[in-house]
Order: sequence, then structure tokens, then C-alpha cells
Amino acid sequence: MIQKQAYGDNPIAKRKTDLYKEEYVHSFVQKWDDLIDWDARASSEGDFFIRLLKERGVRRVLDVATGTGFHSIRLLRAGFEVTSADGSPEMLAQAFANAKRAGFIMRTIQADWRWLSRDIHNKYDAVICLGNSLTHLFSEQDRRKALAEFYTALRHDGVLILDQRNYDGILDSGFTSKHVYYYCGDNVSAEPEYVDEGLARFKYTFPDGEKFHLNMYPLRKEYTRRLMNEVGFQQVKTYGDFQETHKVEDPDFYVHVAEKLYKNEERPKTILGSLGSQAYSTAVDTAREYYNSSDADRFYATIWGGEDIHIGLYHSDNDSIVEASRRTVEKMASSVKNLDSKTRVLDIGSGYGGSARYLVKEFGCQVGCLNLSETQNKRNRELNQKAGISLAINVIDGSFEDIPLPDGSVDLVWSQDAILHSGDRKKVFEEVSRVLGKGGQFIFTDPMQSDKCPEDVLQPILDRIHLDSLGSIEYYQQVAKDLGLKEVQIVDLSKNLASHYARVLEELVAQHNALIRVCTEEYLATMQVGLQHWVDAGMSGHLTWGILHFQKG
Repeated sequence: MIQKQAYGDNPIAKRKTDLYKEEYVHSFVQKWDDLIDWDARASSEGDFFIRLLKERGVRRVLDVATGTGFHSIRLLRAGFEVTSADGSPEMLAQAFANAKRAGFIMRTIQADWRWLSRDIHNKYDAVICLGNSLTHLFSEQDRRKALAEFYTALRHDGVLILDQRNYDGILDSGFTSKHVYYYCGDNVSAEPEYVDEGLARFKYTFPDGEKFHLNMYPLRKEYTRRLMNEVGFQQVKTYGDFQETHKVEDPDFYVHVAEKLYKNEERPKTILGSLGSQAYSTAVDTAREYYNSSDADRFYATIWGGEDIHIGLYHSDNDSIVEASRRTVEKMASSVKNLDSKTRVLDIGSGYGGSARYLVKEFGCQVGCLNLSETQNKRNRELNQKAGISLAINVIDGSFEDIPLPDGSVDLVWSQDAILHSGDRKKVFEEVSRVLGKGGQFIFTDPMQSDKCPEDVLQPILDRIHLDSLGSIEYYQQVAKDLGLKEVQIVDLSKNLASHYARVLEELVAQHNALIRVCTEEYLATMQVGLQHWVDAGMSGHLTWGILHFQKG
């Protein structure tokens, strides 16, 4: 096992494609994850690549530059089927170990891009080549051959996503880096030691003083785009640091998205839908617009504390909303069978992600947060970053009426007081049943009408939340039964509904002077009336609320 890099007497003379095999020595690979800083990188790029793939209906991904597994593992967590390839056996070994710690068995292949089809015979919806990896190829013949092999590995409507450092800026204006998006490790520097039109020699210095080098070919942006077109890709869109518009000198990195499809071809619909551009149902879109509003966001963040925004469990009238809300999460989690670090969780209608963070911290779960409000999702990602657990939680913009995950891809679907916002709750159950694996569990809470609720008595509440009806325990039991979901437990906790909304109303009045600075007076007045309707209906026994728990056979 090679431990030290050896470039000889003239390192800038080393300009060959196969050099990377000598550069990624064991000691360098062991430090690679420190250079990247997975949490910081996950936070900086957000779900950029996941969204690109899901917008195109991608299911099967070939990661040809796996490295130590950062993107392969993120995509596995998001429910993709991933094959992980790399030319460096040292990198693949580290990636496999990282994936195992994350609860996945990675499918790995050591392969040289120039002869990729010799080792990989399947067709993929997407090939990703990330981490500035194409820069390891020093001859144009090798670059053309690699891109042609990527093209061949794709289905007829497949997409290649490839990134590169902004060498244009380095060659033309000198090196500057925000050090924000890719190499984010604290106290780790990555900077060029020598640059000409045919070589960028980078030095990587770690906190312990150890130094490593990489010799790379400085690809210019337009040159890379032209090669993609010349090997057959029909459309190439380029982002600068994940933004579609940018100045040439600004980005640290470029991301090229190359399509095999012609512009006039229509992409086939797949089970993953077209996340990010899909048409929501009227009920879901109404809820999305409401929760995206600054009034709603500021109100919930102020009154609930910005962590949980669901009904709580109250032991006394003096309980805070924050502690009561957290009790609900704890009680639900205690009811789930075999909840541990291997459990793949999907939280539908996840709000600010408080439940997801609890499940990660207490049980080590990997959690997907599917939520319709981009405003809430932004706050969710920020809180995950602050907690240092961005890698364990994948936040996805979308609707639970069309869950953007493959069949049987999760062990537990979790939801709190969100399903009421659907205009087609049977469809939600169908989607939940579809994505659950064999033996998977579905646990949720939801404000519901009681079985003896008089007709029209809930109209003020329905008008307030723009719905035609609420679900009921009996309705959800029947839908679950029709789908073959076995009832595990129904826990009626209805008295907490009136207590909860009474506490929220009390806080609205008590904090009115503070709220009026961040919310409009009209919103607060409407909210006050609406909360009173919930309290009255709850006290009259017209509403019910509790924990419903089902399991897939």
C-alpha cells in the first residue's frame, strides 16, 4: 500500500492521465473527508443535484467519480438506485466503509472511464461525474473517450451531470476562492502551487501540517461544453456555484447538465414525477401558498419556537407549546417498532423538521423530509446545518400526493397534522403504501372530525383552511384496510386538541405586541378567530385527534 506521493525531481512535468493512481495514496484518502467536510458541503449545495435528477424522473444513477462516497450516499438516502465507480481502489474502499457506517451496502465497481463499457453493461438514467474529476484526464483523446463512454452508459433520455473548477478565473484573473461550496473543511487549504494552460498543480495543507498535491488539467468552461456537444449531447446547461446566472470570474465551480434528449423531445413520465415543476392539487397548492407566506412563517416560528408546528400533549395548563409539541414526537417514536440507525424514515408534511432532528439525534435514523413549503424547507435546512446533521436529513420540496421516491424504499412513514391539507387523502395513503417496504410502518397524527359530528358544524374551520372535509378515525381505518395495511394501534388523544389551540390562542394574545412587528394585523385577527373555532369545536366533541399507527404486511 503506497503511503507517500512521489512526483520525482520535476513535479510540473507530470502531465499524464494515469497519474491519479499514484496521487490518491492511502494517507491522502484517509484525510479526504476532512477536506470535503460532508456536513458543510451538504448544506452549501442543498438538494441541488437531487432536484436536478428528480426533475428528470431519474431512478438509476451511475456515479463514475465516487471518491469517498459523498454523493453516492446522499443519493442512496434520497431513494435512488446507485452504482458507485471510481478508478482508485483506495477511494472505493473508503467510500464502501463510509456507506456501511451510514447503513448502506454500496454497489462498487473499479473502472477506468476510457473503457467504462468493459466493466459496466447496464444503462442508467443519469451519470454523475462530480468533484472536479474530469480534470484528471490530460489528453483530449482521453477526455473525448471518457465523455463518449458516459454517453453510451446512458439511456436514450439520460442526463450527464459533470462539474469542474472555474479554471477560466484562475488562468485569466488569478486564484480566489470563497471556499464555501466544495472544499469546506475548517483549517484545510486547497490552493494552486503552479498554473499554466496545460497544468494546475494544487497543494492541500491539513491542520497537522501534512501536505499533498494533485496535478490536474485546467479545463476551460466553453471547451468542456464543446466536447460534450461533439460526443453527442444535445443540450448543455451550465450553472455557476449552483446558480444558472453568474459572472465568469465569480464561481468557484461550474456544473454542466448535458442531455441526450433533443429540445423537441418530451421526457417520459416516471414514478418519480417532475419534482420542482409539478402541478399540485388545488388543496395542496392552497396550503403551500399559505405556509410560504411571511405571516404564517413568522407566526409559527414565534409561537411554536420554529422547531415543531403540530399539536402537543399537555399535562397541565402551564405547559409551554414547545415542550408539549416535543412530547408528541417522543410518544410517537416510542410506539414505533425497532426504530434504530438502520431505519429509513420519510416525514411527509415535515414543516420545520423538528421531528426529523429528534429521530436523527435519538435513534441515528436517516430521514427524508417531504414538504410543500419552500419557506419552511429553507428554515429546516438551516436548522439541520446548525445542528450539524445536514447529511442525515434530506429535505425535499414536494407533495405527499405524489411522493418522489421509488416503491418499497422506506421503512417508516411519519406525519404530524399534515394529511388534513390534502384534497385526496386516499391518494396519500396509496402513495405511503407504495413507498413502504414489506413490514414498513405508517404512524401519523391528524385533526379529524368525530364520528358523531353534526353536518355543517365544522364549516367555519373548513372555510378557514379552504377544505371540503376532514378525515376521521373510521375513514382512515377503512382506507388502510382496503390497502392491506394492518392496524397496529389507535390512541385517542382528543382532549389535547382543544388544549393546544387554547394555548396557541393564549400566546397570540399575550405576545400580540411582538407579533404585530412581524405579522400583519389582518393575519393576526383572522388567526385569532380561526383558533377560537378550533377550541370551540374541540370542546364540543366535534373534533378528534390522536396517533394512528399501521403496518404493511
